[in-house]
Amino acid sequence: MSIQWFPGHMNAARKKAAETMENTDLVIEVLDARIPQASTNPMVESLRNFRQRPCLKILNKSDLADPHATKAWLDFYNSQKGVRAVALSCKKPSDVAKIPTFALEQAPHRGVPTKPLRIMIMGIPNVGKSTLMNALLKKRVANVGDEPAVTKVQQRLYLGKNMILTDTPGMLWPKIAHPTDGLMLAASHAVGVNALIEEEVATFLAEIVLQRYPQYLTERYGMVTDGIDAVSVIEGVAKKRGYRLKGGDWDYEKAAHTLLLDYRSGALGRVSLETPQSREHLLATYVAPVLLGLGKSVDTGIVAEEAPEPDEE
Repeated sequence: MSIQWFPGHMNAARKKAAETMENTDLVIEVLDARIPQASTNPMVESLRNFRQRPCLKILNKSDLADPHATKAWLDFYNSQKGVRAVALSCKKPSDVAKIPTFALEQAPHRGVPTKPLRIMIMGIPNVGKSTLMNALLKKRVANVGDEPAVTKVQQRLYLGKNMILTDTPGMLWPKIAHPTDGLMLAASHAVGVNALIEEEVATFLAEIVLQRYPQYLTERYGMVTDGIDAVSVIEGVAKKRGYRLKGGDWDYEKAAHTLLLDYRSGALGRVSLETPQSREHLLATYVAPVLLGLGKSVDTGIVAEEAPEPDEE
């Protein structure tokens, strides 16, 4: 099953971003360091390339990601024309303090009182844009929440006399092409809970962790990982935590939720769900679903066009 989530306010935000891009000198795109390419909005790339705007890619939450995978991603992005990529945590003031210097290096012709550097900050939901804005300005200017899509409208703010920041709502795109991208986004909490089934997302996550970081499962849950599969990982979490349903069966739903929370918080370990190599393999081997007998690609995704908004701001 593919995961799709595109609430109505995101379409309005996309149109507004296209208008604002004309008067923007630099795009700061905030990515999730654990899933950099899966969290790259193709609409952002299209908008900035159309206006030929440089980009500073911030791989946020790098303290939660595998440092070896993060280094590979930095090399990948820094080889691209007009792109500078840095890895940091927006929760660390010392990391955030470096961003204005990085930004000025990308647009050296701006950044003076007569020609302030006009920056648009973009990214998908729940990657830390609001945290970044608050840290940059050293005051609360954007709502921060543990649910995706907290920011709903653009706001324009001043960073001293030489920089103007435009914060945009977190935007996904209308159709996520690769089902695994949707699962990575769901595991990393970038889509609304109404658009996913946690047991399926947790099983996907468990399979990756089992393949790449089995030692984390042993350290966190005391599992012996030899010869087990992803479903057994979920069962192992239930056993470790004592999650049972009435009647005695293991509570897979609660165990799945716990595994996702442990991944998202970093309690499981520094896990990256993709690398440049795994992305290359995905693009080389992916075949779109085809309707048998007709030879036509079909959309097997569940689309939540008017998904309910999160209760918490």
